[in-house]
Order: sequence, then C-alpha cells, then structure tokens
Amino acid sequence: MSELTTPRLSLRQWRDADLEPFAALNSDAEVMRHFPAPMTRSQSDEFAGGVRATIAHQGWGLWAVEVQGGAPFIGFVGLNRPKFEAHFMPAIEVGWRLARPYWGSGYATEAARAAVAFGFDELGLLEIVSFTVPANDRSRRVMERLGMTRDPAEDFDHPRVPEGPIRRHVLYRLPRQIWEKDGEG
Repeated sequence: MSELTTPRLSLRQWRDADLEPFAALNSDAEVMRHFPAPMTRSQSDEFAGGVRATIAHQGWGLWAVEVQGGAPFIGFVGLNRPKFEAHFMPAIEVGWRLARPYWGSGYATEAARAAVAFGFDELGLLEIVSFTVPANDRSRRVMERLGMTRDPAEDFDHPRVPEGPIRRHVLYRLPRQIWEKDGEG
C-alpha cells in the first residue's frame, strides 16, 4: 500500500480514529455546499469504509490526510475511478474534501500535487481529470494550480446528481505531457 508525504502532509490509509472527524466534516453544510446533501454518520462511515477497502485492495485511492506534527486528520485527497457513465470515461480523477478549518492553507493543492505525481509516475497514467460544479471556485482554483485546463464544450450533467442547480459539472483535464512539460513531473 502506498502512502505519500509532502513537506507538510501525510497521505495515508484510513484509521478508525478518522471516522468521527470525517463525519463532522461531512455534516458541515458549508463543506458539503456543492454536493447533493450533507452526509449522515452512517453514510460517512460507509464512504470511509469503501475508500479504506479500495486502498487496501489496490494500494492507492482517496487517502486520509494529516498535518505532520499537527492535526491527525483534516480530510481526504487522492485518486479515484469514478463509477458513472460520461463522455470522458473511463478515467482517473483527483479529488479532495478537507475540513473547513484547513481551507486556505494550500493543503489541498499540496496533497493533490502529490497524488497527481503518484498517478503519472507510479501508475503510468496518461491523463488525470477532475470535476465539480461551476460555482465551486475553491476547487476550480486547485485544479488550475495543478495545471489542469477546462474546455467548456466538455462540461456535463453528472448522472448521479439529481436535477437541480448542482447537476451541471465542469471538467478539467491534465495530460501527462503537460505535467511533464510544466516541470511538475
């Protein structure tokens, strides 16, 4: 199983102690503003159990993130295989969800950069995608800091989101050659 480190963070397998702070994060209406609804404790635990099992099985996934020498759990960042039909599938996405006290510190970008490097260097991926609702400016800025780009013609209606204001999603792509060209790889 792979665990990643950055100058400030550890991306690691989930622990039982992560479940309570993860449930608090998932019940925060501001954190979950761009999702269909905040999660109940059982939904949060089920999600964490699924990503924990994925990491145990394939060696990578949506890792739990801790601040080295600081907070033992601030959310998750990592790579995932989306399980829905869309014009850009199959794909590997980079994604994140951090507790609100840790927003604005560069943690999402730092951890996502490590996950993307892992995807290109260790998994040999040719492209990594990310997507969110158009109004999620914070996540879109992280995507852009990673060197990802968007073509508005590729925006899509997320098939797992009910009709409404958050169904439409913007798609960002990062080909390996752009990552390498920009000196990231």
